[in-house]
Amino acid sequence: MKPKLLVTASTFPRWQGDSEPRFILDLCEAMVDYFDITVLVPWAIGSKEYEDIMGIQVIRYHYFPIHSLETLCYPGAIVPRIREKKLRALLVPFLFISLWFNIWKRLSNFDFVHAHWIIPQGIVQSFFKKNYILTGHGADVVSFNKGPLSRIKKRALSNATKVVVVSKHLEDVVKEICPKVETQILSMGCWTTHFDAKYRVKNYFDQGCNKVILFVGRLAEKKGVTYLIKAMDYIDANLVIVGQGPLENSLKNQAQKYGQKIKFLGAKTHEELKTIYASADLFVAPSITAQDGDQEGFGLVMLEAMASGLPVVASRSGGITDIIIDRVNGLLAKEKDAEDLAEKINLILNDQELLQRIKFESINTVKQYDYSVIGKKYAELIKDCMLETK
Repeated sequence: MKPKLLVTASTFPRWQGDSEPRFILDLCEAMVDYFDITVLVPWAIGSKEYEDIMGIQVIRYHYFPIHSLETLCYPGAIVPRIREKKLRALLVPFLFISLWFNIWKRLSNFDFVHAHWIIPQGIVQSFFKKNYILTGHGADVVSFNKGPLSRIKKRALSNATKVVVVSKHLEDVVKEICPKVETQILSMGCWTTHFDAKYRVKNYFDQGCNKVILFVGRLAEKKGVTYLIKAMDYIDANLVIVGQGPLENSLKNQAQKYGQKIKFLGAKTHEELKTIYASADLFVAPSITAQDGDQEGFGLVMLEAMASGLPVVASRSGGITDIIIDRVNGLLAKEKDAEDLAEKINLILNDQELLQRIKFESINTVKQYDYSVIGKKYAELIKDCMLETK
């Protein structure tokens, strides 16, 4: 009989074909041969409370009596949702309490817990005796490291059987918070069979003979899209932006002067993205360090782009440098420097030898991050932790 694993998270697809990030679901799918998995996530308007997805039991819990007001977690992430509407902060205590209650009434049915994000999952889990591993993904690690919340963050990290982070940058931050905590770097991944250059559709963006630069991601400060738009002053190509977020309107206003040279496609599903990636010519991740210190945790969209046959230009920011080696499997530009970003984009678009070499190395890189590989590594880690705590 397979061990029973409880996975807790706050970002998860709300329904089939949802545009919300699905990396928690993908990781669970990669571990179903090793564990009997139940995922516990917040409910969202329009989603099912109970669902079976590919043999994974999904429980979506309510966290406020008036269900139409349960808008803290979706779409996007908790902190950006609060920034967008300050009153949502009033829902935070309800989320913590409801998560605690939903774990408490089910925990005895499980052998081990995998908590994703320190806040709130790791913090709440730290108040139970059940052993758990805690994975930090980005903002949950680099934010709220001063004041009262920092103390319970340290508790969550210290009480975990193992702390996992998705990049070296995040490991360094964890070590600053809790120098004695045992950490391991183990990223999320990409189903490489889902993305491929074979899905390319000629003239998909109505670009004619122009090259197409692609950005996919949340339209938030740390993604640095404003610098990519500025870089278009120096680039003879089209830019396609996929995603939504709090900066959407301001970015569209900034892009108005470029006319049809820049297109915003909005949020797209996982299925739609495989054609979008393959039909572009270059992927750009212009991420920056935000004013609150938030940085790119890892950058899964780069893996999806690489698996689709796209070369990548990215900023030297956060966990991006864990994936991209400059002039080997991509090009790296300075943060917040539109001219340097444009220079790197033009270089890769105009140097065919460099382009082909980078595309070849990209495919080799992304194979290391296939979920068949990542899922096995996580399963081995969890089983090792279970043996240690028996």
